[in-house]
Amino acid sequence: MSVFQITSFINIIIISSVFLHTQSADNIYSAVMPQTITALTGSCVQIPCTFSISNFEDKQKKSNFSYGIWLKNKSQFADSDGFIAFNSSKNIIKGFSDIQMTGDLSERNCTTVFYNIMKNHSDLYYFRLEMEPNVFKATFNTGQHGSRKTVKITVRDEPQPPELKPNDLKEVTENTTVNLNCSAEAPCPKQPPTISWSNIPESAHITTPLQEKPDKTQSVFSHMTFKASYMDHRRNISCTATYPRNTPEDSTVKTTVMLRVLFPPKETHIIITPSAPVAIETNVTLTCKSKANPSNETSYTWYKRGQEMKIAQGMKISFIVTHNNTGSYFCIAKNKHGNQSSAEIQLTVGGERGFSRVIYGCTGALLAFVLLSAVLFFCMRTKTSSQAHVIGRDQATDKNSDMVAIYANSSIANSKKSEKKETDDLHYGEIDFSKLQTGNMTREHSNNGPQTEYAEIQATGRNNKKIIEQMDKQI
Repeated sequence: MSVFQITSFINIIIISSVFLHTQSADNIYSAVMPQTITALTGSCVQIPCTFSISNFEDKQKKSNFSYGIWLKNKSQFADSDGFIAFNSSKNIIKGFSDIQMTGDLSERNCTTVFYNIMKNHSDLYYFRLEMEPNVFKATFNTGQHGSRKTVKITVRDEPQPPELKPNDLKEVTENTTVNLNCSAEAPCPKQPPTISWSNIPESAHITTPLQEKPDKTQSVFSHMTFKASYMDHRRNISCTATYPRNTPEDSTVKTTVMLRVLFPPKETHIIITPSAPVAIETNVTLTCKSKANPSNETSYTWYKRGQEMKIAQGMKISFIVTHNNTGSYFCIAKNKHGNQSSAEIQLTVGGERGFSRVIYGCTGALLAFVLLSAVLFFCMRTKTSSQAHVIGRDQATDKNSDMVAIYANSSIANSKKSEKKETDDLHYGEIDFSKLQTGNMTREHSNNGPQTEYAEIQATGRNNKKIIEQMDKQI
């Protein structure tokens, strides 16, 4: 083969390659959209979508108008009605209450919102672009390296719980700054969820912006920062997301994380058993209490006031009380994060038989109370008896007086009755003064006077005798 033939063959190959490349470059297109979106029943779902087409500006100049189509389940575009969920040119909506393309196709933006989505809307969806007349028509179902360019919509009755980071929150040291992030998916940016925190530390500061994720989907993001305190140890901090939707009730989901704080001993104090004062030869136990984390690595050391050296190790110490070991005691709790000393506790004694003395004292007091009660009862009984005797005597006297009064009244009544009876009866009598005698003597009348005198006397009742006596005296 001559050099000329070889050169001609090479030129043909080069020209063919340039032509094929030009043809391929003229038809390069791709779309960017999330591979999957989780939607909530009764809400909406937004599919963020952008595309790119080779020589798009030139094609746009040649095109009279452009429109977008969303195909459900299959990417094949057989006819105008086959598997079409939405057609922006004819406003075709099939199987949905409403669909709106919010993106501007002239800006290579194909973002679309599906409203009032239901469970049967879960499926694969493909975007198709058509530029009329016959400028460009393609379904964006493949990408580089043969990857499928489609979005899978999954519809659920309950939303996904919010994501709390760090979700594996490890132990933090006291007084260090803690940052917690809570994010909740916002498949429907027109009705984004609200985020709230519960059981948060007092020093917490919260911000809640709406953020866009790398795949262009949106989420509500809340950031909380606070300074860790030992009182926050084992605190359960919760992040709650509430989703509004076209149902009677909103949906609420929650995520909780436990906070673990490393801190030195706190609230160190001593407990004495039995409580002071105690009796001599009593077995007493002193216990050193403290809050710390890690608690299993906390050590306890005991000291007595007036002695420079430690007297014991361990959480508890026990000994027999004597006059020599009374005094002030304190303990020091320590771990790798620090130490704390307790307040001093005074160990005192109540005597050789302090407990018995207390019992005797209580018994004596009880006996004194009983004796005093008996004396008071006897005095009250005596006073009551005396009062009863006086009252009885007065009643007897009153009774006798009543009887005397009754007899007197009866006698007076009888006298009155007798007087009345005697008054009612009239008596007549004759008196012969010649024969009237006084004692054993007989009164003689002179012959010059009348010898016999008669008188008519009317007497009534008991006055008869008196009248007769008066008359007798006159005679």
